[in-house]
Amino acid sequence: MITNAGYEIGTNSKIREGTLIYPRVKIGDNFNSGHYAVIREDTVIGDNCSIGTHTEIGHHVKIGNNVRIHSSCFIPEYTMIEDNAWIAPHCVITNTIHPLCPNSKSCLQRTAVIIRNGAIIGAGSVILPGVVIGRDSIIGAGSLVTKSIDSNAVIFGHPAETHFYRSGLRCHFEKDFKPYEEKLSIPPSKEDCGDKK
Repeated sequence: MITNAGYEIGTNSKIREGTLIYPRVKIGDNFNSGHYAVIREDTVIGDNCSIGTHTEIGHHVKIGNNVRIHSSCFIPEYTMIEDNAWIAPHCVITNTIHPLCPNSKSCLQRTAVIIRNGAIIGAGSVILPGVVIGRDSIIGAGSLVTKSIDSNAVIFGHPAETHFYRSGLRCHFEKDFKPYEEKLSIPPSKEDCGDKK
């Protein structure tokens, strides 16, 4: 472990040229950064994580274990990313509902985005303030996420909507192969929930 300049970095970690790590940051073992990543103060990053080139992680962010955040992403302060999440390049997470309001900074903890365990966020997606991304959900590339989404949901669009659930996905190359079937269950149908429409 490296303890230097007020931050801690776990063993077997690779910090590439130009990466800036602020004081009071704690990073677990087996961490990798791309070039010119920025990790702001009071952020905690778990084991086996990777932060891509030109990605900015705001202050007071919590990142679990086995998380991959690709290049050129923006993760603002107070965001929480749970274990096993995967964020593709050029994703933007927002946390301010009224940017010019004199009280906007006091609202940030209440409008922070939460990304639950195992969620996958496609390239170029934008997530608006206060959204919770459900466990094992998938957000299609280029989506604008304006509201919280269910666990296992597959969403995409502008604005993003749920189109089906992850257990129903099939491989593009082997049509009989379901890449997520063994891990997930199909959610209850509308009839199971009392909705007869």
